[in-house]
Amino acid sequence: MEHGFFHPDRGYWQTISTPSDEMLATHPDGTIEVPLRPSALYTWGGSDWIPPSQEIIDARLAIEVRAQRDYILATEVDPLVSNPFRWADLTPDQQQEWADYRRALLDVPQQSGFPTAVAWPTRP
Repeated sequence: MEHGFFHPDRGYWQTISTPSDEMLATHPDGTIEVPLRPSALYTWGGSDWIPPSQEIIDARLAIEVRAQRDYILATEVDPLVSNPFRWADLTPDQQQEWADYRRALLDVPQQSGFPTAVAWPTRP
């Protein structure tokens, strides 16, 4: 059974089983057993877990959206647009479509609904 622990200086950690008395004796003074943390965004408030603010949730979501955008750029777009041989095989209209798609991906964080309402551009 998992157990959660908190120390004011060392923060939160979790075990995957019930720690032995010997293991508990190695925990630094001031360590207390706490309920398991609901998610990494929660903070310990001294007696209970405090849910994250909307600002923290949005900041985390922004990181995830940017990571998804960066993955698309790295795996689908940049291998094409940065390869002179593959790029030369495209017509000027196709090149413009891919350039516009790349620009739209880079502009995702500037969308008015970012990060909660993202309109992903359509791949050419």
